[in-house]
Amino acid sequence: GWLIRNLHANGASFFFICIYFHIGRGLYYGSYLYKETWNIGVILLLLVMMTAFVGYVLPWGQMSFWGATVITNLLSAIPYVGNTLVQWIWGGFSVDNATLTRFFAFHFLFPFLILALTVIHLLFLHETGSTNPLGLNPDADKIPFHPYFSYKDLLGFAILLMALISLSLFAPNLLGDPDNFTPANPLVTP
Repeated sequence: GWLIRNLHANGASFFFICIYFHIGRGLYYGSYLYKETWNIGVILLLLVMMTAFVGYVLPWGQMSFWGATVITNLLSAIPYVGNTLVQWIWGGFSVDNATLTRFFAFHFLFPFLILALTVIHLLFLHETGSTNPLGLNPDADKIPFHPYFSYKDLLGFAILLMALISLSLFAPNLLGDPDNFTPANPLVTP
């Protein structure tokens, strides 16, 4: 179980590194000009961030508890419905076991929503077409996608997977916060 947990926790960090490279590439090549594709991507980013946040709360350490308290309290700034929304998310009047149960459910359900939006993101991408960002003639010097790019993608995936496994085996807590190993205590702030 410890290996799966470490792969999951560190894999989230690796996933965000890949997302940031993807966003950086999109900004560099002007992908934001395809508004529908870009906007779905922004919604995907927000959903992935929410999934990571509710997952971060699940170990129920000091940083998890206080992170949940501070971030969910930000929602109370929404006019008229803010306080009611915060109490609904908490499942009561403070961050407690009901909050943890709800966050676990959100952490399980959000990836299905992310998967559906990813399909929509790809459909919009194929509608607009992913053109050559360098502006070169796309008809000249074409090579088939498979095997050339397939092997290149497999090599990149293998390198990332080996890095993730190595990190999870030899330095599993490198990307985590040491304060999150202290059990949650609402009377002590980190």
